[in-house]
Amino acid sequence: MMTGGLSETKSATPEIQDMVDEVKPQFEKKSNEKYDTFEAIEYKTQVVAGIIYYVKVHLGGDQYVHLKILKPLPHTGEPVELLDYQTGKTKDDEVTYF
Repeated sequence: MMTGGLSETKSATPEIQDMVDEVKPQFEKKSNEKYDTFEAIEYKTQVVAGIIYYVKVHLGGDQYVHLKILKPLPHTGEPVELLDYQTGKTKDDEVTYF
């Protein structure tokens, strides 16, 4: 994969779910909502100074959100950060750059 380009879509792994769980409080604070269901479904990555993850997350029922998460390079010691999100997504919406 070239630097800056998006990877192919991959199914979420337990590691991706852990990262999504880590940013859940940031998302709930920004969206002013609380969610019982917060399940990572699939994702793409973009290599920058760290890795940006674009993750499709199931919120329950037919509600989905796309999260843009930065995982900084390990040597920085910085935490995972929710950079942006898109609401109103469906199960069939492709995860793309935003």
